[in-house]
Amino acid sequence: MTTASPKVETLRVADSEDDMRLDRWFRVHFPEVGYTYLQKLLRSGQIRVDSKRAQANDRLRAKSEIRVPAIVRQPKKAAPGLQAPPGVSKGDRDAIEKMILFEDEHVLVLNKPFGLAVQGGTGTKKHIDGMLEGMADRFGGERPRLVHRLDRDTTGVLLVAKTRDAAAKLGKTFQTRSAAKTYWALVKGVPKPPQGKVEAALVKASGPDGDRVRKAKPGEQDVAMHATTHYSVIDRVAHKAAWVSLKPVTGRQHQLRAHMHLIGHPIVGDNKYEGDVNMPAENIEKKLHLHARRLVIPHPKGGKTIDVTAPLPAHMRGTWELLGFDEEKFE
Repeated sequence: MTTASPKVETLRVADSEDDMRLDRWFRVHFPEVGYTYLQKLLRSGQIRVDSKRAQANDRLRAKSEIRVPAIVRQPKKAAPGLQAPPGVSKGDRDAIEKMILFEDEHVLVLNKPFGLAVQGGTGTKKHIDGMLEGMADRFGGERPRLVHRLDRDTTGVLLVAKTRDAAAKLGKTFQTRSAAKTYWALVKGVPKPPQGKVEAALVKASGPDGDRVRKAKPGEQDVAMHATTHYSVIDRVAHKAAWVSLKPVTGRQHQLRAHMHLIGHPIVGDNKYEGDVNMPAENIEKKLHLHARRLVIPHPKGGKTIDVTAPLPAHMRGTWELLGFDEEKFE
């Protein structure tokens, strides 16, 4: 005689999970369950918290009881929305999960780490675009689409659309410059004046360290890309280095790196724009000190604003501590 498996099970929230969002709790305990599928289970009442209906962004309390339908533990091919495509490693899936700063049915915001490319290219086999493509099941069946780009060594906020419609609307928002982007950087020397604007058209140019950009010369108007960046000094270390906030009006390749180099204050650790020569202090890691700190953009479905901030990466946090900068000073 066989005993039928229970249709539901009840799991208790651990003390260490107090104040965790429900969707985050599911990512920890049931990583195969995509956000869209989770929403479906919540809307139908199959998932409940303390016997009550719940929403994905609800905060849990220690010892609360979560009703979980048995379908989330069934073999992947038997549970819709749970299939993991071949070739996607658990390590890559876990890496993406750890990057998530914000998620809903339409948008995903990641905290991009140092050294990981956003898209593929010559000699680049591992990149965020490919990792996301292999996780289409996790994000509702559609392939997530990049809305903008960050250089391989730039860290921070990266916006991804989970549907074709969201990608089109967010793309238009970037084109109309309705997205407010704030970057943090450590630069050599201290810019004067402490607040200013850099307007310098850029053109692509090859160099010994690969592709880069430079200031356009007279007669290059046809190939030049207009570029504008606002900068502001937040803190400084004598005349040696400055923590600056950078707000690009346009979004050209290497724009912030090239503009700071043009005004004589290259970003520390930038091997393409002289930022890795004569570091301003000992014990600073020779990594690019450029971080996409914050993004504020209208939601593609309207009615609210996406406002996401990314914490400093380890190498910049270490430099901030070394130089005595207070990360909370600018908040």
